[in-house]
Amino acid sequence: MGPKAASGFYLGRKPAALLALLLAALLLALAVLGALYGRCLQEVEELRAAAAPASPTAGPEEEGAGCCPPTSSPRPSPGSTRPPGVWDNPRLPRALLPLHYELRLWPRVSPGQPGPFVFSGQVNITVRCAHDTATVLLHSSELELWGAAVRGPLLEGPGELWLEERQEYAVLGLRRSLRAGGLYMLQLSFRGPLSEDLDGLFLTRYTDQGQSSMLIASQLEPTYARTVYPCFDEPAMKATFNIIIVHHPSYVALSNMPAIDTSEMKDENGSLWTVTTFNTTLKMSTYLTAFVVCDFDYITRTERGNEIRIWGRKEAIENGHADYALNITGPLFSFLEDLFNISYPLSKTDLVALPDFAANAMENWGLMTFQESALMYIPRDQFGSKKAMICLIVSHEIGHQWFGNLVTMNWWNDLWLNEGFASYFEYIGASYIEPRLPLNKFFYYHILQPVLREDKEIAARSLSAREEKINETFSLVGLFDIFTYSKVKKKIKYFAFIPFFKVVDAQNEVQLPASVKKIMDSWTCQNGFPVLTLNLSTGIISQEQFYNKRTENNTTYNNTWIVPISWIRNGSAQPFVWLDKSSKMFPEMQITDSEHDWILLNVNMAGYYRVNYDPLHLKRLAKLLEKDPKAIPVVNRLHLIDDAFTLAQAGYIEIESAFELTKYLAKEDEMFVWYSVLSNLIPDNLENILNNYELYPFLKKYLLKRMLPIYHYYASIIRQNVDALADDYFDQIHLEKIINTACWLGLQDCLNLSSELYTKWMENPDNEIPFTIKRTICCYGVAMGSDKEWDFAWKMYNHHNSTGIDKDIMLFAMSCTRESWLLYRYLQYSLNNSLLSSDNISIVISNVAATEIGQRIAWEFVTENWLLLNERYGKQPNYVIHLYFCSCFSDSLLYLKFEL
Repeated sequence: MGPKAASGFYLGRKPAALLALLLAALLLALAVLGALYGRCLQEVEELRAAAAPASPTAGPEEEGAGCCPPTSSPRPSPGSTRPPGVWDNPRLPRALLPLHYELRLWPRVSPGQPGPFVFSGQVNITVRCAHDTATVLLHSSELELWGAAVRGPLLEGPGELWLEERQEYAVLGLRRSLRAGGLYMLQLSFRGPLSEDLDGLFLTRYTDQGQSSMLIASQLEPTYARTVYPCFDEPAMKATFNIIIVHHPSYVALSNMPAIDTSEMKDENGSLWTVTTFNTTLKMSTYLTAFVVCDFDYITRTERGNEIRIWGRKEAIENGHADYALNITGPLFSFLEDLFNISYPLSKTDLVALPDFAANAMENWGLMTFQESALMYIPRDQFGSKKAMICLIVSHEIGHQWFGNLVTMNWWNDLWLNEGFASYFEYIGASYIEPRLPLNKFFYYHILQPVLREDKEIAARSLSAREEKINETFSLVGLFDIFTYSKVKKKIKYFAFIPFFKVVDAQNEVQLPASVKKIMDSWTCQNGFPVLTLNLSTGIISQEQFYNKRTENNTTYNNTWIVPISWIRNGSAQPFVWLDKSSKMFPEMQITDSEHDWILLNVNMAGYYRVNYDPLHLKRLAKLLEKDPKAIPVVNRLHLIDDAFTLAQAGYIEIESAFELTKYLAKEDEMFVWYSVLSNLIPDNLENILNNYELYPFLKKYLLKRMLPIYHYYASIIRQNVDALADDYFDQIHLEKIINTACWLGLQDCLNLSSELYTKWMENPDNEIPFTIKRTICCYGVAMGSDKEWDFAWKMYNHHNSTGIDKDIMLFAMSCTRESWLLYRYLQYSLNNSLLSSDNISIVISNVAATEIGQRIAWEFVTENWLLLNERYGKQPNYVIHLYFCSCFSDSLLYLKFEL
């Protein structure tokens, strides 16, 4: 039985023993990784000696280019009428195993060049034949192929090359079978489109130092490598790579390994190109190969022989935006090296901040790519919340250098485990770099709560599935969603290193209700997650699958999870129990009629489930909170309220029971809890409540009475020394919700505060509004002012130092004015391309339409200028504006969609 504490974590003797066992499992995991790493290096040396074909040097357009003459095989045609064969299987046969790629890529892009853009290249793949076959099958999608050839013993040349488009295969039929045990070289030339779709090999445009620029980058996970070069595009089919990139001399080329040579060549028109050759990679999966061609700058440092470079736009590097990432990357590598006792195997690591990138980040071995906002930190932002996010993202991708890159899943149905380990260690690494980061709160807010709130159609998907169910490309891409990442994080956090089942299964200290595999299968191999209902009179806990909308149709499923239950009684930790049936009695959980006798399940959110208490017990907990909020740990205060409102909205309990738990809020001093309360009570679209004349007065009276203490506490800090909040992550990211709600409810001090801060900024640009509350303060600063305040917002929108985020804030703030004529003028500005970019017209109209006085004004503007808008933007494809107007004549929401 653990000690009683006001807040924090409770840890009993048996959970402590389980933790010790899990740490022992970690040591075993590291030993296994060490053995795999040693074997990996040995195989690399063997493959380098066995497969070192010369790569072609000429471009594919030149007659007789390299060793792949265009006349050696006919142009392929779609194979929709082919007879059944191995090409109908969505998985590659194991007749040929890739050992080494000689890959040459040539993105045909020059600065200022107009589109369309293409890339071309050649690939030589050394394979080992595992058993006789007369059919070469490898992946290719959206590529034009020619010059197919197979080099090796006793070959008479290739037969027919054709495409099986449904399975994304290139099929090469041979006149004579390849023999088991033999080494062969497959040769192909290829060409493909260089689009701006942000996957495969793509081109993206951006602005740097006021100039328009372009770059080429890649995103190949899960199955986009086949759109860049013909390959064996499955994660387990690893090989080594020698990569050559041909590029314009004004650009630099990056890949997984360090560049070892640069030379020059001329194309068929006499234009000069640079040829960059990279060192041989370790044995790796195709989805981890990476390519960047850009004119970025970088900063660098060396950590334990690992050269680390952070690349980004020149102005971002010059302004120090990459400094934080550089300062944490080396220490994170060193920390994980020491933790795993396995050295990082590469001699360099590039981290590239891409201005436009569909993925948040990608763990390519030696060349990690990031959305710019996920890597770059603006020094003038004195708050550390952005640092915490960057630290977590970088830590996650570095974790993948071991879990995913060094040791890789066999197939995509094990993605959950691949991401799970990286996700687990992202928190370990981040807590090392930023020790003041409250990880228990952070994990609940960023990971667990979003997954628990996922729509049932998404949350119902299990993590693990049979291979044949996720073989298609669409299914594979669908695995990369919030559910996979976040649900995994919670499970890995709790069970830690469950692949090493025997270590935990063999122990006797903690009695498990089943093997670790069976426990984990109950979570990874079936849908959704449970809600536990506790009957405190009988001590019976029952479980059922949770649904966001409870109906008779969705209560018929009989899913059962093996649920770990931590619990406290009257503030003291109790022995750990397991619910391994649909319903089970725990006599120790029967409580007396005394109001001082209470029970709380899932302490500090150790388990992945919601808890449903009966109304009488919720009232008892509500009274406890009114008497002493600190009697319940802070994470559980949030969890208790969030569960209650979620269960009420889903139809499990009455809404009155949820509101009982909010009566104490005047005593709640944790911003972490307040944010959850306001998120449940106040929707994102505040105007909808303003129009509900019955609900708004109730909320105003009820909330303001309870919000005043915490509002005044933070308002005082903002007025006196806002830097005092710099080290509290949750105070920073949640502060705006408190301020915005108080101003929206009409609290005069909040409106005055907004005017004060906005006026100080107008008087002196050095008095800039703290970024975390800037959106709200600027909105109400404009709303409380006149045209002078609006004109200042316009000036700051056009300021040369304004970032994209700054501009978005000011676009929003200018719509907050309560002067009708200013809104009319603002909308007229949107028609002038010299004043506002045409990309912003939908933002301006939508922002104005979202305000109470702007609804009718925006409607009149659109109808009056319909022909002009249609004439100006009608020829731009896919330019669709979605406008939402609250009808002044009914309670319904009028939805207007029109194409411009």
